[in-house]
Amino acid sequence: MRRQTIGLMILLSVSSTGLIGAEKEVALDFRLPDVRTGRPVSLADFVEKKIVVVAFLGTACPVNNAYMPTLLRLARQYEAKGVQFVGINANPGEEPSEVAAHANKHGLPLPVLKDSQGKVADQYEARRVPEVFVLDQKRSIAYRGRIDDQFGIDYRRAKPTSHELVDAIEAILDGQSVPVARTEVAGCLITRRKPAETSSGVTYTKQVSRILQKHCQECHRPGQIGPFSLLTYEQAANWSAMIREVVEEKRMPPWFADPNIGHFKNDRSLPKEDREALLAWIDAGCPEGDPRDLPEAVAWPEGWRIGTPDVVFEMRQAYPVPAEAPRGGVPYKYFVIDTNFDEDMWVERAEARPGAPEVVHHIIAFVVPPLGSNDPTPVGPPLLPPLVANAKKATVLCGTAPGDMPTILPPGYAKRVPKKAKIVLQMHYTPNGKAQSDRSKIGLIFAKEPPRYHVHTVPIMNGQFAIPPGASNHRVESWGPTDAHFQLTGFPTDVHIVSFMPHMHLRGKDFFIEAVFPDGKRQALLNVPRYNFNWQNAYVLAEPLFLPKGSMLHCIAHFDNSANNPNNPDPTRTVRWGDQTWQEMMIGWTDFAVERETKAKD
Repeated sequence: MRRQTIGLMILLSVSSTGLIGAEKEVALDFRLPDVRTGRPVSLADFVEKKIVVVAFLGTACPVNNAYMPTLLRLARQYEAKGVQFVGINANPGEEPSEVAAHANKHGLPLPVLKDSQGKVADQYEARRVPEVFVLDQKRSIAYRGRIDDQFGIDYRRAKPTSHELVDAIEAILDGQSVPVARTEVAGCLITRRKPAETSSGVTYTKQVSRILQKHCQECHRPGQIGPFSLLTYEQAANWSAMIREVVEEKRMPPWFADPNIGHFKNDRSLPKEDREALLAWIDAGCPEGDPRDLPEAVAWPEGWRIGTPDVVFEMRQAYPVPAEAPRGGVPYKYFVIDTNFDEDMWVERAEARPGAPEVVHHIIAFVVPPLGSNDPTPVGPPLLPPLVANAKKATVLCGTAPGDMPTILPPGYAKRVPKKAKIVLQMHYTPNGKAQSDRSKIGLIFAKEPPRYHVHTVPIMNGQFAIPPGASNHRVESWGPTDAHFQLTGFPTDVHIVSFMPHMHLRGKDFFIEAVFPDGKRQALLNVPRYNFNWQNAYVLAEPLFLPKGSMLHCIAHFDNSANNPNNPDPTRTVRWGDQTWQEMMIGWTDFAVERETKAKD
């Protein structure tokens, strides 16, 4: 049986001895240049190998990159057993030099080839990266699909629960049939460019460029959290398949607030008309349009998202993050920085930047006033350990977590850093299989005049819960503010609510916040029906909300500790509060402002 494919490449279907009554596809030879040596490499070069594993790879896909340590380990582990790994990059727009740099960065001990025309990807019908094809000694495709189930869209398990690639290799080496011949792959789509429709009413230059500027480029540009840039036509067209999927499924832009509750200044959601325009453009083959229709490029700030800081504070020395976490995880680390300010400073913008972002899960920067300070005890329980002097009087300055944005306060609102205060960085490190060195820092921009409102950050938290094994919708509530002894106090004065940031870990499911007024009236402020641990958004109110003295905040969260939660590290365990991601937290971080007695006069 013979069936035609693109160009000279074909797949032959022959009877399989491993699967009774089934047929296996046999891949004919390919010949592609190695991105590091330039020499052509073909499948026939490995005729003496018992197994060839063909892995379709990318350079920017987060799921792909999460698997690089696994691919490195397996290639080394099976080399002596006659197994050859070969990487192929078929992504348009990823130049051979970029692919080579990526392979070197991850130390891949295997040929990495560039399939510039996508012909080999079409031959194998590869759709995503990282997708692997296991070829037995007859070069039949014995297995195709994912490496294992550890990483995927919006989930990252501490360890895989299935090992399809390893199982396939071991079965072939043992002369057995492969237990699972095909699986679905979670990763980024390989774009197949098609001719553009010249009659399309939507073009890049006229509509799409403006949509990307408004909704995407904040993150999708060099040095930011987006894994690839969307600043040019070629970049957008080369990632069009993935753009289509995430826009159609409403995964991007990342915004999780219920649109029926509250209005938010930083709402990232994509309007219906923009979504439809993007999808129509991609379906029409990504027509470029007239260059004269292009808008001016946005002058994005270089490096810091807050703009050029007035001052930058950095850890005194780098911290060596191990390749593997010890049992129990890497305990939180605390690094003290002297500000040496000669007067109180008012901070309007603040940004925490990890030095090794791949292994820094979060940073919280605390302001600790000097000993003997007359500052009143802040609202809320202390969150620094006693080992930090004056920890009970610490306040939160800023932080960063997956998907979080920097602190940018409205004009007239600022946080205070007292004279001679110290800044303490709480660092949560999560090793990823490669030893790294981290030297994180924070940048501050000061208010140009004394602010009218003093902003505080308070955790509305519950640390006393126990989530039963297998519970799929466990409810946990918290009330606040509380005092240093966790006694409910409510707000001790009139306040203006500025923003919220719900925080849970891998079992977090949803989060709701409401205000409870002194007269018992309630007002819903935020509803996050689908909490996403990978995108811990802050929700900044369109206008600060006034709450009178004695008002309280009430938070309701649900947790999914069942086996149906792909992020769940262990559905058989009772889960309690803890620092590590396999434990849980329940915090409704809230920024609120108090009008200063020495406010600026109008």
